[in-house]
Amino acid sequence: MRAEFLATAAFGLEGVVANELKRLGVEASAEPGGARFWAECEQAFDLNLRLRTADRVLMVLSQQRVESFEDLYLAVRAVPWERYLTPDAFVHVTGKCVRSRLMSVRDCQRVGKRAIADRLRQRLGVERLKETGAEFPVELAVMRDVLRVTLDMTGEALNRRGYRTWNGEAPLRETLAAALVDLSPWRTRLPFYDPCCGTGTLLVEAAIKASGMPPGARRRFACEAYPFLNAGELAALRRRALEDAERPAAFDIRGSDVDGEALRLCNRHIRQAGFQGRIHAACADLRTLDVPGAPGVFVANPPYGERLSDREGARALYGALGALLRRHPGWGMGVITADPGFERAFGRRADKRRTLYNARLECSFYIYAP
Repeated sequence: MRAEFLATAAFGLEGVVANELKRLGVEASAEPGGARFWAECEQAFDLNLRLRTADRVLMVLSQQRVESFEDLYLAVRAVPWERYLTPDAFVHVTGKCVRSRLMSVRDCQRVGKRAIADRLRQRLGVERLKETGAEFPVELAVMRDVLRVTLDMTGEALNRRGYRTWNGEAPLRETLAAALVDLSPWRTRLPFYDPCCGTGTLLVEAAIKASGMPPGARRRFACEAYPFLNAGELAALRRRALEDAERPAAFDIRGSDVDGEALRLCNRHIRQAGFQGRIHAACADLRTLDVPGAPGVFVANPPYGERLSDREGARALYGALGALLRRHPGWGMGVITADPGFERAFGRRADKRRTLYNARLECSFYIYAP
């Protein structure tokens, strides 16, 4: 069955997700909140296995203007739910309302759930829905009076790769780390080095890209319980993804940090991601760091100095990053930070700058070309 989908993305990453979908063979167009595309439902499962930068894959079931709760009820009830849900489905309805006449998320959820239940009772010929089976996450998003009804194909968000067991003091979402790798000047044939590697998220995400490993190959997805997907085809797609995950690939990915506890966790995460012995992380001070070998690209997520007491130390670190790049002619660099004084402390204006969000914190990704 062919359907319309939305691969959701953090603000600023919609184009990155659309480009990734195109690399995976799917024609997609970026829009606020993600990238829209059409695909077979089983292909959407495969994208869950392989997407590195998206947050979720949502199946778009309806999209239309609503100006009242009656409009919302009729729109949700018009969806052919009996085609998608099992008779014992546990329907979990979430919602969001932005700049619309309908601004009560709770009431939208209540009305939407009633519309789904009424449709299923009528079409299935039952008086009561048991809701003892698999969970079907449904979202009702009302934005500027336009209702979008979606069925979540993913379940737990795609950033949950499974290799990271502790976030560290400056957590970087796996999907954002993957996007930074894509936005940086790094290409997989070049050396990659994170001089502030912390617990290793950037290192692992670079290795996932370089190896072609499908990041979701070893986890489960909500859509695997959906009756309208072909279970045999899903199993074959997962087998193929697991074979790709085991494919050997050569790359030069290294990192360092001065925090011994963070490095211990970094090496644990490297091991849990399946890259033990292939990614190298060591204790080193970036103020004296000298990386031998051919030129490559530095990518870093240093402390942001959000607290006034930390700002002076953070900016000294930015200066050390600038000195590191000057010591390594031919290298490129990408640095994400929320500090607007970064370029002054670094000692050079960036060649490019992208506005991104690390959780709810507005940041800039400063890119220095090789």
